[in-house]
Amino acid sequence: MEAYNVSPDHVTCCIMITVMRKKGCTAKEAWEFFERMTRKGVKWSPEVLGALIKSFCDEGLKKEALIIQTEMERRGISSNAIIYNTLMDSYSKSNQIEEAEGLYSEMQAKGLKPTSATFNILMDAYSRRMQPDIIEKLLLEMQDAGLAPNAKSYTCLISAYGRQKKMSDMAADAFLRMKKAGIKPTSYSYTALIHAYSVSGWHEKAYITFENMQREGIKPSIETYTTLLDAFRRAGDTKTLMDIWKLMMREKVEGTRVTFNILLDGFAKQGHYMEARDVINEFKKFGLHPTVMTYNMLMNAYARGGQDSKLPQLLKEMATLKLEPDSITYTTMIYAYVRVRDFRRAFFYHKMMVKSGKVPDAKSYQKLRAILDVKAAIKNRRDKSAILGIINSQMGMLKVKKKRKKDEFWKNNKRHVRAPNVSHDK
Repeated sequence: MEAYNVSPDHVTCCIMITVMRKKGCTAKEAWEFFERMTRKGVKWSPEVLGALIKSFCDEGLKKEALIIQTEMERRGISSNAIIYNTLMDSYSKSNQIEEAEGLYSEMQAKGLKPTSATFNILMDAYSRRMQPDIIEKLLLEMQDAGLAPNAKSYTCLISAYGRQKKMSDMAADAFLRMKKAGIKPTSYSYTALIHAYSVSGWHEKAYITFENMQREGIKPSIETYTTLLDAFRRAGDTKTLMDIWKLMMREKVEGTRVTFNILLDGFAKQGHYMEARDVINEFKKFGLHPTVMTYNMLMNAYARGGQDSKLPQLLKEMATLKLEPDSITYTTMIYAYVRVRDFRRAFFYHKMMVKSGKVPDAKSYQKLRAILDVKAAIKNRRDKSAILGIINSQMGMLKVKKKRKKDEFWKNNKRHVRAPNVSHDK
């Protein structure tokens, strides 16, 4: 453009800032480009500033985005619904719903009509807060404004009910209401319903929902598979857990770290240690190597299964992989040995924990102390008192001994030895 003496306008500037954002350029780089365009005579417009605000919001720079909006208002350029939606979305994703509501009220005060996206942003925020009653009111408000709720609107409602125990019936009712309104459920809608059944302990219904989803030709996402796996992990059904995992591999669906942890925990807690090891080896192929959390989960499973003799080996494996144990690693081992009354090992790993500086919080110490008080044997009283001494010192429960001032005549004080009781009877 510059070679042909064609001057860029606000549309050019808007497109360029959007392209820069999608390419991964920073908000600072977008601002510098905007300043360069301003010097070349490009006028400020809602489209340009909307693209710029989006760049800042994507990086979590909400305050800076608000400063840009305030400056454009000062220059007489009114914000449109898209700009308000961008700001509201950024605040709601940061769980700052009050600020998002403030922007919504400001938007209405200026006479701007909210869009479907506006309502969906608020519904999504209240869904994460598990407040379905407010979402129900927003749905009515949306319809009063002449806007038809879409799949995302109902998915927020399903999710809000589904995140709570014993509310799966309400989630299922919201799902049926969506279908009755002629709205086709998405993968997210089905995933939200599967999660609702999972939380309420209805893993059979979760699987039926999964089958219905496939029957309707909706491809399950990795989130769907992960949610379904979690339902059967909670139920302790390792057979179905394995079947779902095999289906994932046949469909060439790559799992995430969350999927990995759910499978590992599901197999390990039920005593299927070989399958748990297979999960670790399989996920290595996807570049998901074991972490400290992985070994903490394994240790917890081995400890619950009475396999406390395997714990030192797991600790050695961590050292080989250069994984540094944390307070959870050590406390899991201590609890395991205390349960089987092996206080010598419990005391040994407690000393290791304190020496490494990986000391847990006071609540964990109180739990450990309660276990020791109940289960410590008389012959282990010495170890018990030693551990309790460290616990009390870490919790700040030790009483400070007051130093008394020495008597300056202490050397002259005589010790009165009690005379033996001599009998005169012969």
